[in-house]
Amino acid sequence: MAKHKHDKELDGNLLLADRDGAPPRPDEPDAKRPRMKEKEYQRQLRRLHGELVALQEWVKDTGAKVCVIFEGRDTAGKGGTIKAITERVSPRVFRVVALPAPTERERSQMFLQRYVPHLPGAGDVVIFDRSWYNRAGVERVMGFCTERQAQQFLQATPEVERAIVDSGVILLKYWLEVSPHEQTRRLESRINDARKVWKLSDLDLMSYSRWYDYSRARDEMFEATDTTWAPWFVAYTDDKKRGRLNIISHLLANVPYRPLPHHEVILPKRQKPDGYTEPDLLVRHIPTPY
Repeated sequence: MAKHKHDKELDGNLLLADRDGAPPRPDEPDAKRPRMKEKEYQRQLRRLHGELVALQEWVKDTGAKVCVIFEGRDTAGKGGTIKAITERVSPRVFRVVALPAPTERERSQMFLQRYVPHLPGAGDVVIFDRSWYNRAGVERVMGFCTERQAQQFLQATPEVERAIVDSGVILLKYWLEVSPHEQTRRLESRINDARKVWKLSDLDLMSYSRWYDYSRARDEMFEATDTTWAPWFVAYTDDKKRGRLNIISHLLANVPYRPLPHHEVILPKRQKPDGYTEPDLLVRHIPTPY
């Protein structure tokens, strides 16, 4: 496997597991502070949403290309983080890609081939809710690919990502980490909540028992694919609210956007009715139980 030692800059962004596979718990804020209250979360999120809109307008104006990858433990909060990023921006600019299982034809292709059409063009922000790194994680751990295929992927990916970055794409890769205790709590809440039961799959249950297999796969993935042109950034998300805010602020800090000049908007006068009156049409109204 290619080590890319000359390209490594392990400057604190890369947080690997300890020797026996257990994830480290460094002095991150989540471990020392109480969980963020909803009121404070919404206040901070509102401010960051305004910055995301400014980023969006800059991307549209400059033709920038941004690609954001979210990987991590089951229940670590990838979906909620992506929702927090996208809920106040245009889906025409911020596009979320969550590919289903590959078809028979796609399985016969080069592994990365089906992801390439979804990479951003000018004026796009593409967010991968899981990505080509499925091969280094769930596929490898659950036996959906061979060990040889996994090693080939780890060796090839840094150069593929170099080509992506060299094409002008701003590539950000996030790994969301959650503690074993918090993962258990979240999975149990899915079992007992009718709103969340759809999130609980047979694969989630099988993956739950393989914590340390996933730890080892994660560590090797970091070692092989953390490069100066496409580094990994780790976010601890036991406190979901803090985790989301930290990720959004980091994303904003790593895209060189500049807010565009604000143009004053004045609503035009609405036309006069010019004799128009509401007709007595027989239309179907929805029930109003609320």
